[in-house]
Amino acid sequence: MPTSPENLAMFESDWPGAGWNRGKSAGLPGPRRDGDLDTLTSGRLAKFHAPEIVFGPGALAELGHCTARTGARRPFLVTDPGLIEAGWVDEAVAYLRQSELQPALWHGVTPNPKDHEIEAAFTRYAESGCDVIIGLGGGSSIDAAKGVAILSGNGGRILGYEGVDKVVRPIPPTVMVPSTSGTGADVSQFAIVTDTAARNKITIISRTLVPEISVIDPRLLTTMPDWLNATTGLDALTHGIESFVSRANNPLTDRHALHAVALITRHLPRTQFRPAETASRLAMAQGSLEAGMAFTNAILGATHAMSHQVGGYLDAPHGVLNAVLLPHVIRFNAEVSPARFVPLAAACGIRTEGVPAGEAALLLADAVRQLADDLGVPKGLASLGVTEDIVPRLARMTIKDACLATNPRAVGLPDIEALFRAAL
Repeated sequence: MPTSPENLAMFESDWPGAGWNRGKSAGLPGPRRDGDLDTLTSGRLAKFHAPEIVFGPGALAELGHCTARTGARRPFLVTDPGLIEAGWVDEAVAYLRQSELQPALWHGVTPNPKDHEIEAAFTRYAESGCDVIIGLGGGSSIDAAKGVAILSGNGGRILGYEGVDKVVRPIPPTVMVPSTSGTGADVSQFAIVTDTAARNKITIISRTLVPEISVIDPRLLTTMPDWLNATTGLDALTHGIESFVSRANNPLTDRHALHAVALITRHLPRTQFRPAETASRLAMAQGSLEAGMAFTNAILGATHAMSHQVGGYLDAPHGVLNAVLLPHVIRFNAEVSPARFVPLAAACGIRTEGVPAGEAALLLADAVRQLADDLGVPKGLASLGVTEDIVPRLARMTIKDACLATNPRAVGLPDIEALFRAAL
């Protein structure tokens, strides 16, 4: 869907300007009365990483200028065949050329990017004499672009960078353009890669992976298939919830996480059932962005640690796995510390006044499951191919995942196995 006056006008007619998230014309939440000011005046130390962000309808037109500002001459554009078919790659390349850049294109990315795909992309990058790396697409394309950048600056094999702060040398500048409303990869310090031999996903976390610039154009969301819209939106919701209750949360991540949850629970169903409603597309773009900024700074929890293993083993959609697992993880975590779930329940529109914290947490878990039902997500992991006999293997791999370190409740191997069995 390349830019046209009609296409851009469709969004601008629903775009209330820089203060759009303050009004109700886009159906967005007004000020909350849940005591959230306390988190901003607590005096706690907050550390927050974020790229430069260019956000709004028509933002893709800034891609050439943004990329040139990072020092590019011959950018390496990582994308996938779906974005080519939709016309977004041609539009992006045209903007790059208008800025006198000569891009090289690589589109060998599949969902849940594989180790060998990233290494093949790096070989092409090295041969092409490119400099700045652009990721255009969903989380798979963006994570693949980050993988190319890691290998360019550090060498070796991509699986060797699993864990936290293993990327020790500088990488080329990166510019990201998300085409989905959910992964948050365009603002995060994460890269998720499938180890094809071991059939699991590895998590790479490094400050160097936060892109220089993220260009977010909500028009790109309009060409997502319905299933991808649902799964990435549920992924973003999981980011918001897990980052808010994370051990590493801080006042800045809290604010973004709560607002993301409010935006996503209100607008994700509308994008699914009223796909032409541009105000909800705008809201989902912002919800995904804010959830991404929250989780890249606060990290995540058991839901992501578990879903990474199932996704690597079965090559299953990440957001679907999160949606199946999240209600079970909420109930598990809330057994020990339910209070943090009360503001999340309120952000979802659940009445929490006078409701005990444990009950509010259970209502939140039920609401997440109801949203998953509304979007057609399976009830359990068994329908996605998970069987009882592989639960011990999945649990052992989960214990090694970096996301588990910030889960709000201490988790042992028996706990993980029990959660997987409950989710079957």
